[in-house]
Amino acid sequence: MESKNKTGVTKFLLLELTEDPELQPLFFSLFLSIYLITVLGNLLIVLAVTSDSHLHSPMYLFLASLSLTDICLSTTMIPKMLVNLHAQNLSITYTACLTQVYFVLVFASFENFLLGVMAYDRYVAICHPLRYTIIMNSRFCGLLILLSLFISLMNSLFQSLMVLRLSFCTDLEIPYFFCDLIQVVKVACSDTLINNVLLYLATTILGGVPLSGIIFSYIQIFYSISRIPSSSGMYKTVSTCGSHLSAVSLFYGTGFGSYISVAFAHSSRKIAVASLMYTVVTPMMNPFIYSLRNKDMKGALRKVVVLKR
Repeated sequence: MESKNKTGVTKFLLLELTEDPELQPLFFSLFLSIYLITVLGNLLIVLAVTSDSHLHSPMYLFLASLSLTDICLSTTMIPKMLVNLHAQNLSITYTACLTQVYFVLVFASFENFLLGVMAYDRYVAICHPLRYTIIMNSRFCGLLILLSLFISLMNSLFQSLMVLRLSFCTDLEIPYFFCDLIQVVKVACSDTLINNVLLYLATTILGGVPLSGIIFSYIQIFYSISRIPSSSGMYKTVSTCGSHLSAVSLFYGTGFGSYISVAFAHSSRKIAVASLMYTVVTPMMNPFIYSLRNKDMKGALRKVVVLKR
């Protein structure tokens, strides 16, 4: 029987990106490129929104918040992966692992709420255009962002503190490339029933409420669109929602894919790759989604690039 360690847990071992030493420089370059593209792309979005007065509206305020969240989410995971690849060391300290768990939960939850808030913004703009400026005033928008962040912080703090009650055995291998709450709980030796119940309850409520709001908002939006007589007006309305729908599809599609892979995939490497799609690829793609499909954003980005030159 393995001995338990209630107080002296020092480190966890993460999954190796590749077992071939010759491929490690390639993976290092790949993830470094992904990180730089993610940071640069999302930073340009933030700079474009803050510098262009035409983009000082609720929709772009939420977009800038989403971009900052994507930068933070990537920074929470990718630099540690790069350090491990460079040093060929798979270990992460107990404190660093719990810290990573906390911040991954914070930023993933916050992004989830932001996507829900952005759907509500599009619903008000399309279904109640005459009341849009009254409903989506700056105070209300700031309150939505702060409330979303507060709920994310409190849930992540609670879930992370619940990990402290667990004891761990000598086998501390996490079959992920980063510290994920579910995987950390799985390697615990003590009873994890309470942790699992609270985790899935929080995921269901905090994930289900924004998703339900998004579905409801777009049902109302599509109903309003169907009543627009002109095709040009319909196209303009649809185009304002296209970027957000793409981001929602990517976020929830990769997220559900990650959880489904945990349930059905037998290879830990396949499960870990699915988690990377959710936590690494999505933040990188969001700037492309919003810049390529939005004329106002394209114009603002051009101005930012010209000013830098």
